[in-house]
Amino acid sequence: MSITKAIILSAGQGSRLLPLTRDVPKCLIDLNGRTLLGWQVAALVANGVTDIVVVTGFRTERVEDHALELYRDTGARVRTLFNPFFQVADNLGTCWIAREEMDRDFIILNGDTIVSAEIVATLIAGADSPITVTVDVKADYDDDDMKVNRDADGRLHHIGKRLLPPDTNAESIGMLAFTGEGPAIFRNQVNQMMRTPEGVERWYLRAIDIIAKGNRVGTASIEGMDWQEVDFPQDVDAAIALTARWTKEGRYAK
Repeated sequence: MSITKAIILSAGQGSRLLPLTRDVPKCLIDLNGRTLLGWQVAALVANGVTDIVVVTGFRTERVEDHALELYRDTGARVRTLFNPFFQVADNLGTCWIAREEMDRDFIILNGDTIVSAEIVATLIAGADSPITVTVDVKADYDDDDMKVNRDADGRLHHIGKRLLPPDTNAESIGMLAFTGEGPAIFRNQVNQMMRTPEGVERWYLRAIDIIAKGNRVGTASIEGMDWQEVDFPQDVDAAIALTARWTKEGRYAK
């Protein structure tokens, strides 16, 4: 299995990180000399993903300039797609803006999730369902976690922040693979949901929850591997510590 395309959802400002993100999109936060987006691109390129679409919104011109720098640094086709509705729509709308890019096997990655190259490799190797959700496992899950219920075979049955503790046995880290008929299934579900009045208020993982009721949605566990979501100020500190270790280890050398 090989996947060469990725869509990164980076339209938001990251208001929970203010004042750090007052004039800088969250994806351009500096983490040990490389942006959050730069770390994501490095992990993807290390696994042969060379066509990368970054959906932008807040301060799009800055992300567009940086995408050109990443293209020059990595040789990957890093390009941007502007979402003019980023201030009024949640990330289902961002996926709708990018629907025409869902034209073959691809990975979708939240713009605030740093992942290691090993995680990308694990997802690609484990993408044996039309849709595969990367999940981690931990002892407890909080209200902000995107909680998952899956069976012993790894099939996802439910995903959402409101899952009750007895029904939760993993969390989504915000990275999925769509292969085979997966891109068409997802694209069609996004289109259906965006035709409803509440469509702009939805998260795209709500689409995955609906799809899982009639289609096989698999999971790929990355338990014990390095990743970091960057939502709150303390997350920035954790991301700096993680990327400092990667830098010391010589990973993803420029």
